[in-house]
Amino acid sequence: MRTRTNDMRAPHSGLRGAARPLPRMFAAGAARVPPASLTRRVLAACLLLASLFAGTARAALPIEHWTTANGARVYFVRADAIPMLDVSLDFDAGGRFDPPVRKGLASVTNAMLARGAGDLDETAISEGFARVGAQRGGGAGDDRASVTLRTLVSEPELGEALALLARMVAQPTFPAAILAREKERVIQSIRESETRPATIAQRTFYRLLYGEHPYGAYATPETVAAIGRDDLVAFHRAHYGARRAVVSMIGAISRERAQAIAEQLTRGLPAGEAAPALPAVAMPIQGTERRIDHPATQSHILIGQPAIARGDPDYFALLVGNYVLGGGGFVSRLYDEVRERRGLAYSVYSYFSPMLQPGPFTIGLQTQKEQTAVALDVVRQTLARFLREGPTEAELQAAKSNLVGGFALRIDSNRKILDNLSTIGFYRLPLDYLDRWPERVEAVTLAQVRDAFARHVRPDAMATVVVGDGGAPR
Repeated sequence: MRTRTNDMRAPHSGLRGAARPLPRMFAAGAARVPPASLTRRVLAACLLLASLFAGTARAALPIEHWTTANGARVYFVRADAIPMLDVSLDFDAGGRFDPPVRKGLASVTNAMLARGAGDLDETAISEGFARVGAQRGGGAGDDRASVTLRTLVSEPELGEALALLARMVAQPTFPAAILAREKERVIQSIRESETRPATIAQRTFYRLLYGEHPYGAYATPETVAAIGRDDLVAFHRAHYGARRAVVSMIGAISRERAQAIAEQLTRGLPAGEAAPALPAVAMPIQGTERRIDHPATQSHILIGQPAIARGDPDYFALLVGNYVLGGGGFVSRLYDEVRERRGLAYSVYSYFSPMLQPGPFTIGLQTQKEQTAVALDVVRQTLARFLREGPTEAELQAAKSNLVGGFALRIDSNRKILDNLSTIGFYRLPLDYLDRWPERVEAVTLAQVRDAFARHVRPDAMATVVVGDGGAPR
C-alpha cells in the first residue's frame, strides 16, 4: 500500500499488496482543473509566495537548515500567512529494510506508532490530537517512513500536539493485541487487492524490474502474519534513530521556536544504527514480457525499466523530455498517438520515479483486450521514434513553458511545501533546489533531452506486463 506522491517525493511503500499509485512524477506542471478553480489556486499560490518573500528577496523558499544536538537534520520555512505549523518527521526506515520473510514490517511498524505510546493507549492518542484540533498522518515507503502533524501555533494547542507527537515516535508500546488486529486488517487488504488487475500488474512489474532487490519485493499474507511484536521493537530501535531522522517544518513560528521544536521531537529518540548497505540495482535488466490472464474487460499494461536515482544530473532533461513523451497529458505524444489518433485507450502516460537507488521509468495504459497487440505496437513505435529523434524545438519550448508556468501550483500550499522540504532533506538535495527549479527547466536543450534519454531508457531492456489478455507475446 502506497501513500500519494508528487514530483518531489519518492513512492511511499512497504506493503506492495495493493496497487502502487501511478505518480505522474514528470507530469504536467499545471493541474487539470476548471478555469475558475485554477484562478483561485494561482491566486493562493501568489499570496503564499508573497508571504514567503516578506523580509527576503533572495529565494522563492527561504529554507533554513541546521542539525540538532543529537544529529537530526532540520529544514524550516517560516510562513506567517496562516497560524498553523506543518511538521514531517522522516526516517531512513523504509520497506527496503524489511527482512524478506517479514515484508511489510516497515509499514506495520509505522502504523503501530499511534496505537500506544508511554502510558497512553490508541484512544488517548487519537483523542489527544483531536482535542487540540491537530491532524496526524504518515506512512512507510520503499526509501523512508514518515510521521506528519498539522497543528495550530497557539498555546496550549501547539505544546500539547508536539508533546504527543514526540511521545508517539520515541515511546511506542506496540501492544500485542492491537498488533494482531492491525496484521489481520493488512492481510485482508492484501487478499482483496490481489484480485485487482492493477495490483497484479504492479507487483509483477516491480518483480521483473528489480528481481531479488528489496525494491522488487512485496508483502503477502504470509510475510505479514510472520511479523511479531519483537520485530517491531527491534525495527524501531534500529531505524527510528535521531541520526537517521529529518525534521521538516513550515509555519508561523520563529527560527528560535523551530529549533526548540526540533530538539523536543528528537530528544527522546534512540541513537539508531548506520543504514546497512543494500545490493545495487541491476542496470540494465533483460528485456522480457509477461502475460497474465484476468477476467477484466481491459488489459492493464505497464512497460519500463530501472532508470534514475535522486540527484541525478539528468533529472531536468528527463523531466522536460518526458512532458513531451507522456507526462504532458493531452499534449503528449503517447496521448496523441494512442488515444487521439486511434482511440486505443482513455488514458496513457509515462513518468520517471527517482529513488535512493534507480527508480523506474514507466509507461502505463489500459486497453480493450482485443486491442492489446495494436496498443503495444503503437506505444513501442512512439517511444522508439522519440528516442531516435527527440522532441521538436516547438515541443521543447511548449514543455518548458508549461512546466515553468505551472511551477507555482507545486508550492501553492503549506502541505506541498512540506512535501518538498522533506524530500530535499531526506535525499540531501541542494537548499536552492526549488529556487533554481524554473531556471534549470528553462536551460534544458534538445541535445540534453536526447542524450539523457539515450543514457536512461533502453527499449531493448524493458519489462512489459500485460494483465487481462494472457495470450503469448506477439
